[in-house]
Amino acid sequence: MASGTNIPKFRNDTGVGEIHIGAKEFKCVGATPPNDHPHVFLDMGEESEIICPYCSTLYKHDPSLKTDEASPAEAAWKEAS
Repeated sequence: MASGTNIPKFRNDTGVGEIHIGAKEFKCVGATPPNDHPHVFLDMGEESEIICPYCSTLYKHDPSLKTDEASPAEAAWKEAS
């Protein structure tokens, strides 16, 4: 993924055990600001899942989702423009 501005961000406000996402490179923000943790860049590489080292959310890649989509849907975070 090229520019840092196009990296999708995901959050876990509901505290679910795992989130399915369409991206393999993304940022986990933990929860919606101001309750967020440092916005950490995660890269699954060849793997299909990764655990955030800050909030312990398990992210699983789902190729049927678009890059900025998640299941549950509310886990995809869009910054206000």
